[in-house]
Amino acid sequence: MSRKIPKFKSEAEERKFWSSHDSVDYIDWRRGKRAILPDLRPSARAISIRLPQSMIDELKLIANRRDVPYQSLLKIFLAERLQQERQSRPALPDKSSRHRSNVRG
Repeated sequence: MSRKIPKFKSEAEERKFWSSHDSVDYIDWRRGKRAILPDLRPSARAISIRLPQSMIDELKLIANRRDVPYQSLLKIFLAERLQQERQSRPALPDKSSRHRSNVRG
Protein backbone atom coordinates (compact mmCIF):
# COMPACT_ATOMS: atom_id res chain seq x y z
CA MET A 1 0.00 0.00 0.00
CA SER A 2 1.28 3.43 -0.90
CA ARG A 3 1.71 6.18 1.65
CA LYS A 4 0.19 9.61 1.08
CA ILE A 5 2.60 12.24 -0.23
CA PRO A 6 2.69 15.18 2.20
CA LYS A 7 1.92 18.76 1.19
CA PHE A 8 5.06 20.89 0.95
CA LYS A 9 5.39 24.57 1.83
CA SER A 10 8.26 25.11 -0.60
CA GLU A 11 10.31 23.44 -3.29
CA ALA A 12 13.25 23.30 -0.88
CA GLU A 13 11.14 21.39 1.65
CA GLU A 14 10.02 18.95 -1.04
CA ARG A 15 13.61 18.49 -2.26
CA LYS A 16 14.72 17.72 1.30
CA PHE A 17 11.89 15.21 1.73
CA TRP A 18 12.65 13.30 -1.48
CA SER A 19 16.38 13.22 -0.73
CA SER A 20 15.61 11.02 2.27
CA HIS A 21 12.54 9.07 1.07
CA ASP A 22 12.02 6.54 -1.71
CA SER A 23 9.24 7.29 -4.19
CA VAL A 24 8.44 3.56 -4.36
CA ASP A 25 6.89 3.89 -0.90
CA TYR A 26 4.55 6.63 -2.15
CA ILE A 27 3.83 5.92 -5.82
CA ASP A 28 2.72 2.73 -7.54
CA TRP A 29 4.95 3.02 -10.60
CA ARG A 30 3.32 -0.03 -12.22
CA ARG A 31 0.24 2.15 -12.84
CA GLY A 32 2.29 4.96 -14.38
CA LYS A 33 1.89 5.97 -17.99
CA ARG A 34 4.50 7.42 -20.31
CA ALA A 35 3.96 11.12 -21.04
CA ILE A 36 5.29 13.07 -23.98
CA LEU A 37 6.11 16.70 -23.28
CA PRO A 38 7.03 18.12 -26.70
CA ASP A 39 7.38 21.76 -25.63
CA LEU A 40 9.53 21.13 -22.56
CA ARG A 41 12.96 22.67 -22.96
CA PRO A 42 15.65 23.24 -20.37
CA SER A 43 16.17 26.90 -19.68
CA ALA A 44 19.37 28.29 -21.11
CA ARG A 45 21.21 31.48 -20.38
CA ALA A 46 23.65 33.11 -22.73
CA ILE A 47 27.08 33.87 -21.28
CA SER A 48 30.17 35.52 -22.64
CA ILE A 49 33.50 33.78 -22.24
CA ARG A 50 36.89 34.83 -23.56
CA LEU A 51 38.96 32.00 -24.98
CA PRO A 52 42.28 32.05 -26.80
CA GLN A 53 41.79 31.96 -30.57
CA SER A 54 43.89 28.80 -30.79
CA MET A 55 41.48 27.03 -28.40
CA ILE A 56 38.46 28.10 -30.46
CA ASP A 57 40.17 26.95 -33.66
CA GLU A 58 40.93 23.56 -32.16
CA LEU A 59 37.40 23.22 -30.82
CA LYS A 60 36.00 24.02 -34.28
CA LEU A 61 38.32 21.44 -35.84
CA ILE A 62 37.16 18.70 -33.46
CA ALA A 63 33.52 19.74 -33.90
CA ASN A 64 33.89 19.59 -37.68
CA ARG A 65 35.28 16.04 -37.46
CA ARG A 66 32.34 15.02 -35.28
CA ASP A 67 29.88 16.90 -37.50
CA VAL A 68 28.42 19.00 -34.67
CA PRO A 69 28.37 22.76 -34.10
CA TYR A 70 31.36 23.84 -32.02
CA GLN A 71 29.21 25.50 -29.35
CA SER A 72 27.27 22.26 -28.93
CA LEU A 73 30.54 20.36 -28.61
CA LEU A 74 31.69 22.82 -25.96
CA LYS A 75 28.47 22.18 -23.99
CA ILE A 76 29.08 18.42 -24.27
CA PHE A 77 32.64 18.81 -22.99
CA LEU A 78 31.46 20.96 -20.08
CA ALA A 79 28.68 18.52 -19.18
CA GLU A 80 31.11 15.59 -19.20
CA ARG A 81 33.57 17.43 -16.98
CA LEU A 82 30.84 18.49 -14.55
CA GLN A 83 29.74 14.85 -14.30
CA GLN A 84 33.34 13.80 -13.54
CA GLU A 85 33.59 16.45 -10.83
CA ARG A 86 30.28 15.37 -9.25
CA GLN A 87 31.47 11.76 -9.12
CA SER A 88 34.89 12.53 -7.66
CA ARG A 89 34.01 15.15 -5.06
CA PRO A 90 31.47 15.38 -2.23
CA ALA A 91 28.33 17.35 -2.98
CA LEU A 92 28.48 21.10 -2.51
CA PRO A 93 26.52 22.51 0.43
CA ASP A 94 23.12 24.06 -0.23
CA LYS A 95 23.32 27.65 -1.53
CA SER A 96 21.49 28.99 1.53
CA SER A 97 24.17 27.63 3.85
CA ARG A 98 27.15 28.82 1.80
CA HIS A 99 28.87 32.09 2.45
CA ARG A 100 28.39 34.40 -0.51
CA SER A 101 31.55 35.71 -2.04
CA ASN A 102 32.12 38.74 -4.21
CA VAL A 103 34.91 37.07 -6.17
CA ARG A 104 34.53 37.62 -9.90
CA GLY A 105 35.59 34.95 -12.37
